[in-house]
Parts: sequence; structure tokens; C-alpha cells
Amino acid sequence: MSAATPSTPTGKPANGSAKSNDLEIKDAHLIFQSAWDELEENVGRENLRFPKEIILLGGAPGAGKGTNTAFIAKARGLTCPPVVISALLDSPEAKRLKDAGAMVGDREVISLLLTELMKPAYRDGVILDGFPRTRVQVECLKMLVDKMHQLRREFFGTPLGMHFRQPTIHIMVRFVDEKESIARQLKRGRETREHNEEVLRSGVGTLAEDRPTDHDEALAQRRYRVFKEQTWDALQSLKEIFHYHFINAQGSFNEVEQNILNELEYQSTLELDPQTVDRLRGVPVASEIVVHARQELVKRLDGYELEQPALFAKVVNFIEHKIVPIVLRHAISGSAHINTEDTTLDDPNALAMLIDVFSERGYHATVDLHKIEVPEKVDLKTGQISCRMKKVFRIQIRFQGSEIRRG
Repeated sequence: MSAATPSTPTGKPANGSAKSNDLEIKDAHLIFQSAWDELEENVGRENLRFPKEIILLGGAPGAGKGTNTAFIAKARGLTCPPVVISALLDSPEAKRLKDAGAMVGDREVISLLLTELMKPAYRDGVILDGFPRTRVQVECLKMLVDKMHQLRREFFGTPLGMHFRQPTIHIMVRFVDEKESIARQLKRGRETREHNEEVLRSGVGTLAEDRPTDHDEALAQRRYRVFKEQTWDALQSLKEIFHYHFINAQGSFNEVEQNILNELEYQSTLELDPQTVDRLRGVPVASEIVVHARQELVKRLDGYELEQPALFAKVVNFIEHKIVPIVLRHAISGSAHINTEDTTLDDPNALAMLIDVFSERGYHATVDLHKIEVPEKVDLKTGQISCRMKKVFRIQIRFQGSEIRRG
């Protein structure tokens, strides 16, 4: 079992040499290959089904990783529970190390994680809470993603191809400073102890995990410094490889959630298979056409005023005196339907102007032309009926209606 390289208080390897980093990488290759070979032997290469999306949730102790996990899952449409690395490592030796604020061996972490990711519940995506935490684990992560791409290439175009999708990897790092981290850890310890005491007293509820480090300021401080010296540098090294999200967790709960939403906004070019992106390239993205449409609307309205002022004035006058009074009577419902035979709208340009004016004012307007044959006279000798064509413009105006308090 390989342990992380010992660190100095500055966060640099104890010997400060590049040689130690080379040894770490070599250790990572040995650790990963051993765990991979074991997995492939147990499962079968064609059954190595990894999640489409992996969100790696890291951060300082007390940064709220557990608090926001459900929110992150909802933002990404994930229904499976997160994989909490500390929960996977439940051996007595691992528990002893965690209770002391230290870290467990990389070999155990990688082996358990690879096996866990095979579960069908994680096929569409999964959140990994607490991985990677060391440089060795970072290298193992890179090798895992390389293997996922290799499997996709290998099975592409085969009946199994849909099971080996383009992986999307997000690195989400939540950060608080040392003072805030220690304060939050100790607060969590007090709240956990109070909760457990109430459960034991009343017999109602479930006991929460009570970490020894949450009751000792020195141990809480050590947990934070271990994070800064080992995990922080390890996570920073992934910036140039995967989608990297830095979340400032110092603010209020709502502020942090908004930061998360901003970071996880869907971007199809980053998540879809490149061939799918090419296939969809001709269909414009809604947000892009909205911006373009607004610019074009402004240009058209100015063009009406400069190039067709008489017709434009006539249309605006028709809207103000014939349509707006009806719209005002429907302010509560937010929807008005108007039928009119006004000849102002006979000009196709007038229809365009009407729709554009309402769009600029924040309404959504549609106009349908209905032609109706109306009998005018009958030839008594032949019985032939002569009709005139009646044009009825059906205008629908929709907008945000009024909310009435009821009850």
C-alpha cells in the first residue's frame, strides 16, 4: 500500500526534489494497473461500464461538501447518492487513521472506488466526495479517464458502443480559509454531540457520525493543513486537464449555491460526444438567437420610423386606441384575444410592425388571418350565390398577468 509523500509545513515534498515526484508517478502506475487488472478480471472488459459524468467534489474541511452535495446532484439531474470516499474506507485501520486526522493508503482507495463505479446506479453520472486527495490519486484519476477513452474507441461502432460514452469530468473545489474551517469543524462537532445526546435520550432519530477531529482544535487545524499541503496542490494540478470549478464557500448558503449553479451551467460542446456536437451544429442555441433577435428588433423598429413613418404611425395609433384598451381589461389573466377587420392590417408590413411593437414592449403577440366567405346576393334564376371575402385578423396578446391573493 502506498502512502502520500510526506510534506513540510510549506506544502512542498520533504526532500524538495523532482525525483520524489517521479517516484510518486511510478507508484501511481503500479497502484492503478494492479487495481485495474483486478477489476477487469472480476468484471470482464466488455462489462466495464463507467459513469458518463463524474463530478469530483473536493475542498477544505468544513467547506460544506456534504451540505451542498444534494444541490449539486439536482443541478446536474443526478438521482443516485454520492460516493463518499471516507464511507468506502471502513476498515479498522482506515478508521484509526481518519480519526487521527490522517489519510488512508492510495491502493485501498483506488481499488474500492473502481469497484464502486461499476454499479448501474451511477451509469449517467456520479458525485465523488473526497477524491482525489493525493498526487498519486490524481495520477490514477488521469489513468482512469484515459482508460475510459480507450474503451470508447475500442467499442465505438459495435453493438456495445452506447455503453462506452464520452466521459465528462468536473473538478469542483470548495474553499474556506483556515480560521473559518476550524470554526465550522468545531461547530459541527457541537451540533453532532447535541443531536446524538437527544437521540439517545429520546430514542428517536439516527445517530450521526461523530468525528474526534471535530472536538479538538489542534486536530481540526491539522486536518486543514493536511488539506492545504496535500489535497490542494493535487487538485490544482488538474486545472489544465478537466473542467475545473473553484467555489468560494465563505459566503452565505444562498451565495454558495448560486456560485455552484453558475459553475455547472450546461455547455453542450463540453459534454456531448464530438460527433453529436457536429450533427447539431446547424441548430442555433436559444440564448444566442435571443441576443441576436433583440439586436434585429431594435434595427427593424428604427427602420420603420425612418423609412415608413406614415404606416408606422398608423399601426401605433391602431395599437394604442383599438388594442391596448382591450389588453388593459385582461391585465389579470395575462391573455387578450382580439378579432378585427381593420384595414390597417391589410398591409403585410403593418402586421410585422404590430408584432415588433408588442415584442419591444414586453408582450408576446401572434396574428392569424382568417378568410371567410360571406353571402351577398343570390341569382334567383340560376340559384348561384355570390360571396364576398371577409378578412378577420385574430390577434392574441400574452404577458405576465397579475397574481391575486386568494383565501
